[in-house]
Amino acid sequence: MTQDCSYNELYALQVTDDSMEPEFPAGCVIVIEPSQVCATGAYVVATVDGERWFRQYRQDGQGRESLHALKPGHPAIDLAGREYRLEGVIVQRNLKRQVKHYRPYLPNNGEPRVGAA
Repeated sequence: MTQDCSYNELYALQVTDDSMEPEFPAGCVIVIEPSQVCATGAYVVATVDGERWFRQYRQDGQGRESLHALKPGHPAIDLAGREYRLEGVIVQRNLKRQVKHYRPYLPNNGEPRVGAA
């Protein structure tokens, strides 16, 4: 019997808006590693209240979690009291044949952050 491991496979998406510029301009391709673990500063794909977002995950000193666009003018998404799931972390950006790699960050205490169910 063969087991399906596709849930663990990297996958790519194309960025369609400018909310994550200048680091991730519209039209670039991001490569996502499926994971429910990340730390503050990581770029993630998350589903919040049934809607999928590409943002930077942040957790402050009091443990408050939020998702942030890099481009000013886009409001932060506060995760307190909301149903959300981390889908994966961005590990690579491809733009006009230029590749940039990212590493999921670990918080200051070295403990990975696990997304809410």
